[in-house]
Amino acid sequence: MSERNDVGAQGRFADKVAVVTGAAQGIGAAYATALAAEGASVVVADVKEDAGDVVVKDIETAGGTARFVRCDVSSPESAAAMAAETVEAYGGIDLLVNNAAIYGDMAFDLLITVDWDYYRKFMSVNMDGALVVTRAVYPHMRQRGGGAIVNQSSTAAYLYSGFYGLAKAGINGLTQQLAHELGGMGIRVNAIAPGPTDTAATRSQVGDAATDLVNGLAIKRMGQPEDMVGACLYLLSDDAAWVTGQILAVDGGQVFRP
Repeated sequence: MSERNDVGAQGRFADKVAVVTGAAQGIGAAYATALAAEGASVVVADVKEDAGDVVVKDIETAGGTARFVRCDVSSPESAAAMAAETVEAYGGIDLLVNNAAIYGDMAFDLLITVDWDYYRKFMSVNMDGALVVTRAVYPHMRQRGGGAIVNQSSTAAYLYSGFYGLAKAGINGLTQQLAHELGGMGIRVNAIAPGPTDTAATRSQVGDAATDLVNGLAIKRMGQPEDMVGACLYLLSDDAAWVTGQILAVDGGQVFRP
């Protein structure tokens, strides 16, 4: 057994099964890789098969356990099939990270003018997707005696950012409501709200405005996907056993909330 396998077998998530949606790239890939490094068997759930296979191969090369499962988070049928395949492969589900979102190729428009069909598709992924996947996964968590869910929010929920911010404000509310609905089953639900993070998707959306964003932060640099990992692993771990319904900003000091 490799040294990396020895480390993983003794990690915080040894014998745990984790599903990460939108894990084929960016922050989701960082979450999946980190969970595998700490012993979890990881499902990379995404619609981008080629990119997802690369993440799986990287995890396996490092000594971890992972598989790609195609999942359209806007589809209850697709989410249910993903959950069933996960259980068949690994025996159950303990952890879920609802990270999938339309972002890198997101259209710029106003709430009052955005094409209605586009808006509905956008919200079906960016807000409803977290609920769709949670509904598919939570019965399997309950069968294991509980689990933990982390939803991917954004500091956009606290700033003007049109329908993207509206979706993330919805994620925050969903997190708080689900925490109460699932708490009696031993399932905790929290969220991370990243600030401006240096991913290909953000570079595509922000472009030259990145400098202005950084100037508004207390810590004068863009976040990196790895900056989100510690918060995610903490919220999924037993270290956060009495933490639920919380939205943790990892944002370099971008937002102030009472």
